[in-house]
Amino acid sequence: MKKLKMKIQGMTCKGCEGHIVEALEKIGAINVKASFHNGEAIFELPKDTDVELSKIAINNIKYQAGMIEEVSFNKNDSDDKIYDLIIIGSGAAAFSAAIKAIEYGATVAIVERGEVGGTCVNVGCIPSKTLLRAGEINQAAKSNPFIGLKTNAQKVDLATLVKQKDELVNELRSQKYINLIDEYGIDLVKGEARFINKTTIEVNDNRYIAKNYLIATGASSYIPKIHGLEFVDYLTSTTLLDLKETPRRLTVIGSGYIGLELGQLFHNLGSKVTIIQRGKQLLKDYDPEISDTVEKSLIEQGIELIKGVAYERIEQIGDIKKVYITVDGKNEIIESEQLLIATGRKPNTDTLNLSAADVNVGESNEIIIDDYGRTSNNKIYAAGDVTLGPQFVYVAAYEGGIVADNAIGGLNKKIDLSTVPAVTFTNPAIATVGLTEKEAKNIGYEVKTSVINLNLVPRAIVNRETTGIFKLVADTRTHRILGAHIVSENAGDVIYAALLAVKHGLTIENLIDSLAPYLTMAEGLKLAALAFDKDVSKLSCCAG
Repeated sequence: MKKLKMKIQGMTCKGCEGHIVEALEKIGAINVKASFHNGEAIFELPKDTDVELSKIAINNIKYQAGMIEEVSFNKNDSDDKIYDLIIIGSGAAAFSAAIKAIEYGATVAIVERGEVGGTCVNVGCIPSKTLLRAGEINQAAKSNPFIGLKTNAQKVDLATLVKQKDELVNELRSQKYINLIDEYGIDLVKGEARFINKTTIEVNDNRYIAKNYLIATGASSYIPKIHGLEFVDYLTSTTLLDLKETPRRLTVIGSGYIGLELGQLFHNLGSKVTIIQRGKQLLKDYDPEISDTVEKSLIEQGIELIKGVAYERIEQIGDIKKVYITVDGKNEIIESEQLLIATGRKPNTDTLNLSAADVNVGESNEIIIDDYGRTSNNKIYAAGDVTLGPQFVYVAAYEGGIVADNAIGGLNKKIDLSTVPAVTFTNPAIATVGLTEKEAKNIGYEVKTSVINLNLVPRAIVNRETTGIFKLVADTRTHRILGAHIVSENAGDVIYAALLAVKHGLTIENLIDSLAPYLTMAEGLKLAALAFDKDVSKLSCCAG
């Protein structure tokens, strides 16, 4: 690599600096640092890249490139500075830790090999949920339950929807991540990090040393071994969201939260969707009442679900993907224009050279951490999806904050994941917190349960959408709420109230004695509490 300094006229603000960085990175520059105060940019280019390309890149975006000169690297370019914390990865865990560490007065660097912001803002939560909302609106236009309301939907312009999605992603990436780098004084190093010993990493042939490290590299799509799959143009949760045309048919292999959300999304956009899974029970980690209700909803909507599948092979002929399966001893072929693989996530650890740092990993190459976020090297921590804990952005952010408290603040905080709410953003949504009935019994509780269908919840009745369920799990002896499980519209909003009940040890009576706003879905929690001892179908409105 060669290190260059270029004088640039026309920069007036931080936004201009961002334009310069983006333009230079497009021609292969790395470690780009632009300063509108100094009127210059410092960056690195591969030795065989013509430096004139950098001038052309700057002039093309209406700035004026001036003199350019080669400057020398410092010894190892970073050995003279020892950071308090170096974070590998730039998602929710990384920024949560970085901001808190800086509030403690630490020096912090973030190393990122791809887009700043991690999975959620770039290819996960944000892009999928905005498209899910678009799909819901399209489906409501095609079919609504009100007999006097005549609506219809025209052909979906997916390319325009995706363009709008990308604009939102870019906006939030800048607001919530990129702009915070300068705001907090974080050093950003672009490139791939690998450990060379217990205290040192190497990025782009430069070495960096820190007193503490946080590995927050996230996870990516796991691709199962199915014969022939490697020769097929399949999609992942990332590439599916960049399609420009709605496929006539979509096959989804995998029925976890990713498969269900994205399968329903494309059903709502107009595709014929088939979801395939190996197991006999949908959502096997949930109580049967929940999984049965979700399955009923999918079938009512027209989504085909095939369970108990053995995969024989997959092949592609032209644009058609064929999945050869065996179900109950019978051979079937599922054909579609697009094939989504949604069979889980794998941790991004392959290139980190963790053995050099004495960091232990598990069977799936996930980083093993203790209750304090530490790895087997007590100066290296890990947080978020790379540990294969609960795969939620809010869990990653929480863990990142705990790491900063422990590594920089000198505290001894434990990570507490005993009451993690989980939401699947289908329609109806699936939300859960605390113990399932089976889990509670397995750890020794004597439990009592309450289950009510949505046809007993006034909000669902007036919405004319009554496929759904509320289930509460309670300790028989103390009446303490141990778990809450919901399938309903806005279940993700309702679950926060249930989280507080579970986390703070509220009882059945506490829920009954609390006022619940009438004609809200949250009222279902109170009705479920009442249903432990009453037939709520025989109560008047709001009566307890």
